[in-house]
Amino acid sequence: MSQQTLPEAHADAPEPSDRRTGDLTAREFLRWAWRQLTSMRTALVLLLLLALAAIPGSVIPQSGVDSLKTSRWQADHPDLTPIYERLGLFSVYDSAWFAAIYTLLMVSLVGCIIPRLFVYWRALRAQPPAAPRHLSRLPVHTYYATDETPGDVLARAHTVLKKRGYRLRDGSEEGWVAAERGYLREAGNLLFHLAVVVVLVGFAVGGLFGYKGGVILVVGNGFSNNLTQYDDFDPGSLFDADGMEPFRFKVDQFDVEWIDDGPRQGMARGFNAHVTYREAPGSADQTYDLRVNHPLKIGGTEVFLIGHGYAPVITIRDGNGEVAYSGPTVFLPEDAGFRSFGVVKAPDAEPAGIGLEGLFFPTYLSIDGNPVNVMGDLKNPTLSLLAYTGDLGLDDGTPQSVYELDKSKLTKVTEPDGSMFRVDLQEGQSIDLPDGAGSVTFEGVERWNKLQISRTPGMHVTLAGVVLALAGLLLSLFIRPRRVWVRARRAEDGTTTTVDVGGLDRSTAGDVETEVSEVVAGLRQLSEPARPGVAPGEKEEP
Repeated sequence: MSQQTLPEAHADAPEPSDRRTGDLTAREFLRWAWRQLTSMRTALVLLLLLALAAIPGSVIPQSGVDSLKTSRWQADHPDLTPIYERLGLFSVYDSAWFAAIYTLLMVSLVGCIIPRLFVYWRALRAQPPAAPRHLSRLPVHTYYATDETPGDVLARAHTVLKKRGYRLRDGSEEGWVAAERGYLREAGNLLFHLAVVVVLVGFAVGGLFGYKGGVILVVGNGFSNNLTQYDDFDPGSLFDADGMEPFRFKVDQFDVEWIDDGPRQGMARGFNAHVTYREAPGSADQTYDLRVNHPLKIGGTEVFLIGHGYAPVITIRDGNGEVAYSGPTVFLPEDAGFRSFGVVKAPDAEPAGIGLEGLFFPTYLSIDGNPVNVMGDLKNPTLSLLAYTGDLGLDDGTPQSVYELDKSKLTKVTEPDGSMFRVDLQEGQSIDLPDGAGSVTFEGVERWNKLQISRTPGMHVTLAGVVLALAGLLLSLFIRPRRVWVRARRAEDGTTTTVDVGGLDRSTAGDVETEVSEVVAGLRQLSEPARPGVAPGEKEEP
């Protein structure tokens, strides 16, 4: 058996490539990633993700909107709070993941729109396509015979189609005319997508340069627009405090209209704050009636009335008879009947600080010994509080909400027999605390207003984007792109001309049969007798 030897590799032969079939280079991968990101499917997915990402911001209390509500939610959910804080759910719109979705959506829309603009520009400059050889194969087709010459028919086709707004292509030498209209439908689609980008830019400008804050004012008190006056403040990332408008205002009076009968008896039907404001130092005073959905506009800033409640006037005297606390105290409503919760702190009382925590009832009623609030109007105002003495924890430097009482270093006040002691007072009444700790007096009731002050620089940009989106949507819904062809040819007998008219609807939502019928009616002379033909919508027999 003969032995065969394998040929040696040629020295100049190329070495096998390390790149396997199907692998992408870095440049190819980036190109593929860009195409995926700028596809319409990706833009729709990102838009859906943005809508889903905004849901937690509406359901979970946001620290920048209502810090008190957020802190109370955190206290009620100690297990979920660390997880939510790690995910940034208490400040959704400032979180990195929300900003990432927002940015990717803008990039995707811009990358999707720009190539389509070039395609649309080329389509605008292009002529309608030539007539198909067999018009009878179109979904809508008809024909008729006439004694006119093909030239006369095609000349009339030019006139009829031009009057109907079609763009024409002359193929008279080959015996046809092509027409197309509805180019603005794609313009509507592009305008709508561009408007979405404009809306996103408007929101971004407002979020970066604007701010939103809240303040609770007892009726009769005033407010100056500077950072120290706000109860809570949520600025944009590029917010500049020097740009805040130097206005000030005062709530002079507050009116509430209550429902007197029916299932909603005792609830507020409407409320109105009478405000005196000054746009800048030295300017004249002006008045305004501040109502829900009727904000006060001062320059680029808006002041909204978003809530109201009661502030019982409470006086605390310590064991020495000295006034340790006196004034209206804001109580926050817990239900539609304005049963309200509040805290009173007198850290300087002697011999120990005094703290009160409990409820305020605008219209108090006792049913089987249980306190019940009947309605929101002030018919029988009553306080029901628990008292504590000791160190209120205000001197250790730890921030503490005025609506929360730190009980870690406090002792609950009890009766001499050890039973629970309650500070139950109606307007004008006083009560002494056990063991000479002091006394509490319910002086009266005042009202407070919850106001939101906000500045959104991109609001007009957002409004323009919404208007553009509506215009683009109307264009894309009501404009039907369609094509019509007219072909005229002399019959074999040389005395008659057969005219074929075909139509094609490019939106799958228009009535092309009616369009073709109207074109045929314009082409045919009214005095011409009818000849057998194919009805619109039917195909010619072979």
